[in-house]
Amino acid sequence: MIMKIENWKNIPYSEAWNMQTELFNSIIKARSEGQPYENHLIFCSHPHVYTIGKHGKRENMLIGSEMLARIGAEVFRIDRGGDITYHGPGQLVCYPILCLEDFNLGLKDYIHLLEEAVIRTCLHYGIASGRVEGATGVWLDHGTPGERKICAIGVRSSHFVTMHGLALNVNTDLNYFNYINPCGFVDKGVTSIEKETGASVPMDDVREILEKELLQLF
Repeated sequence: MIMKIENWKNIPYSEAWNMQTELFNSIIKARSEGQPYENHLIFCSHPHVYTIGKHGKRENMLIGSEMLARIGAEVFRIDRGGDITYHGPGQLVCYPILCLEDFNLGLKDYIHLLEEAVIRTCLHYGIASGRVEGATGVWLDHGTPGERKICAIGVRSSHFVTMHGLALNVNTDLNYFNYINPCGFVDKGVTSIEKETGASVPMDDVREILEKELLQLF
């Protein structure tokens, strides 16, 4: 199965969204016409931005346009599942744009696979993480008052083709999460690899580990 690996590096969110959409539509079109296509595994990071999923609530954005301008952040309402989340420097984003049928995956199994790849990546840094029932993503200290999210996941799927993906906090400035109710939750915290280990981590190292884990699972 062909999987093209791409690193878009630091890219404005709107530009990445447009590029994702083009690839997403091209795979759907190629499949409908019986033409060959490539599956894509894309890594990148974004300047400060908040994205709100199609069922997200605007009230989970806790600041207005003036404060957004002051902190240098944009807001986009987009077509993935999930509520509001933050993307920014020091966060590793991965966008798999692929046909689930090629990997014999349903949507639920696919999300489970993304979570598993992040769980394994965190273990490389001595961080034990897992899942929370009814809350997509990867979490630490599940079921305790210190429960906190290290990775958000939100995807779109149509005609068995996916876009959007996961956002793993590596060296992220977690202060930016204070301006939202992350993923719609008001009682759960966020964390990063840097916060949990007490040291800044090379982004390229994390990307290589996550890429390896994803390819093994796919």
